[in-house]
Order: sequence, then C-alpha cells, then structure tokens
Amino acid sequence: MYIVCLLPVIFSVGCKRDPKQMNQTVTLWRKDKNPYGTYYAFTNLNYVFPHAEINVNKKSPADFAFYSQASYKGPAGKSGSGIGYIIISPRVIPDDREINALLNFVGSGHQVFISSLYFGDSLLSKLNITMGGSENFFTDEDSLKLSIDDPFMGDSLNFVYPGRRFDNAAARIDSQYANVLGRDRRGRPNFIKFGYKGGGAIFLHFAPLAFSNFFLLHKNNKTYYDLALSYMSPALTEIKWDEYFRYPRSTNFSSLQFIMSNRSLRWAFWLILLLFGIVYLVESKRRQLIIPAKSVLRNSSLDFVKTIGRLYYQRRDNGNIAAKMSTHFFDHVRNKYNISTTVINEDFIDRLSYKSGFDKRELTVLINSTQTISNDPDLEDEALLIFNKQIEEFYKKA
Repeated sequence: MYIVCLLPVIFSVGCKRDPKQMNQTVTLWRKDKNPYGTYYAFTNLNYVFPHAEINVNKKSPADFAFYSQASYKGPAGKSGSGIGYIIISPRVIPDDREINALLNFVGSGHQVFISSLYFGDSLLSKLNITMGGSENFFTDEDSLKLSIDDPFMGDSLNFVYPGRRFDNAAARIDSQYANVLGRDRRGRPNFIKFGYKGGGAIFLHFAPLAFSNFFLLHKNNKTYYDLALSYMSPALTEIKWDEYFRYPRSTNFSSLQFIMSNRSLRWAFWLILLLFGIVYLVESKRRQLIIPAKSVLRNSSLDFVKTIGRLYYQRRDNGNIAAKMSTHFFDHVRNKYNISTTVINEDFIDRLSYKSGFDKRELTVLINSTQTISNDPDLEDEALLIFNKQIEEFYKKA
C-alpha cells in the first residue's frame, strides 16, 4: 500500500529532474537553428534586400576585388547599385591589408556592416574609437537591453530579451565623422555609422547576439533587425554574408602577426625593441679597463739582512758576523722553545735537544761553536761558512 502511494511522488520528482535544457552555445552561424545561431537573420535577408543577390563569403577582404568602381554606378539608393558586406562574429580582428581593403571598399560606394563584441585595435584606431568594457553572462531576467533610433519615425525604440548579454559599447567616438544609431542599457553608443562620399558607409554594431535566433524571435524583436539593416541602402545589388572572420585563421598565423595586429601589443613590442637598442648603444661603448699586474710584495726584512750581511762580508768582519748569527740563534731558541739562554751548560743542551728533536752531539758542537768563534777578529771565511752550515742544519731539522 505504501508503495502504491509513493509511486505518484516518485514519478513527479523524476519528471522534474529531467527538464529540457536550452543550448547555451554561442555560434552565430547562419545554418544554426539553436538559440544563439543566426539562421533567422540570414534567411530574412531577402525580405530586407529584395533586389539583392545573397552570397556567402569565405575569403579575406584583401583577397577579392569587389570594391572596384566598376560595380558601382552611383550613390546608394539610385538605380540599384552597390554591395553590402555583413559580418556577424564574436571577434573581428582584421589585419592591415584587410582594413585597407575594407576602407577601399566603402570608399568605392559600398557598405560594410560589422556586429561583434570585440574589434581589432587597428580597425578602431583607424576609425578613432575607444572601446568600453565587455561583459558576457546569463541571468533569468531580461539581460540584453538595447535601443535604436527609428530612421522613419525619428524616435528611439527599446528592446530586451531573457538571454545572454554578450555586448560591448564605445567609450569615445569622433562625433565629427560618426553618427550614433543605437545605445546599450547604460546609454553608451553601441551602433555607429561612418558615412563616406558616394554612399559608402561602415556600420559598427557591438551586440552580435541581437542578431541571434533567440533575440529576434522573442516578442517583437524582429523590428530591431529590420531597423538596424534598414540603415543600409535597400537598393544594394548584392549582399555578402561573411564567414571568414567567424573561424580562427590558423593557416598563416604567427605570433608576430598577432602582436602587430593589436595596437597595445604593437606599442609594447616596439618599446621593448627601442629599450634593447638603447641598452646596446650605451653598453657597447663601455670597455673593461685592463687591470695592471701588481708585483709581489718584497720581503724588505730579508733584503735588509742581505744588505747588512754583504756589508759585513765586504769589511771582512767575520767575528762580528758570527756574533750576530749566534745572537739570532739564541733568540730563536727563546721564542720557539721557551728556554732561557742565560746559562749555557749541559742541562741547557739536554733540554734544547729534547724539545727540538735535534741530535745532542750535533747540538753540542753547534753550542760550542757559538762560544768559541763569536767576536773572533781572526775568524777565517771557511770557519764562518762551517758555522753557518751548522745553524742552517738546526733550523732545518729542529
């Protein structure tokens, strides 16, 4: 019985846990019927431009020559002329060649409509535009709020939808050349037109999800689509729907190309090169001075002893030399072995032999020599040399 009662509860809970989730993937692809595809916007181009041929472009603007004067026969709106180039993509980052191609295109009387969240810095710099901050999040309430000027009635219309807010805005524009056609929820310009002589124009739109299936099919939001594209000439003979900027271009991608395509990175790159150049020029002029070789400090005491010894030797005062050698010997004994030299006897010899490890018999001969030849005025050179050899042997072995 309890099981029968619980079955409805279990069934209801199971049903609530398996709701159909909405696809949140932002593709902006013309064939995508998901909420954030652009199938609806692409298929309705024939209604906005009934006299135009609709084509899909997959080439770079720099690679096709549709901006020649040959295809343009007069200002837009007269006798069917001009080409419209529509780009709807999350990111549009043309390089310098592509920017020049687009400017030549509109300069020949054609029109470019770009809707994107992020534009390359090079393009914005050419048009003298400073971007504001970007946001991309989802809420349960109406999140994307836009307004657009009605070119027929002259008033401003507001549009909202309960989907992702994937928009941006311009923080600063050159009002001398730019006309504001629409604004975001904070009143900042998000739809701008740059008109050129001969009917050419560039339209920059900063909320690409306004052309998604979800936005256009919500309530009466298709009116926003009609008004936005109505600023382009209805007499265009061809509409090129772009798919070149929607896909990552990795065939000829390089790190340097990416850096040079971004104005901030480009300035940082050239600044780094400049700093390296300055460092090289400054450091290359510095040279390490040759460190002069310094001679080894001479033992002046040894030179003094040699000088004095040479002086005594020249005077033939061998007795005085022997006396100086004896004095130095006993001074060495006192300092090194801590033995008094006041009394020179057998006990002195025993103690010195014991502490120095020198043979007692040789030490006895040395001590006797210090007593007999010191101050001998008639001391021969040979006897002095023998005495010097005895002392050197003691210094060497003790």
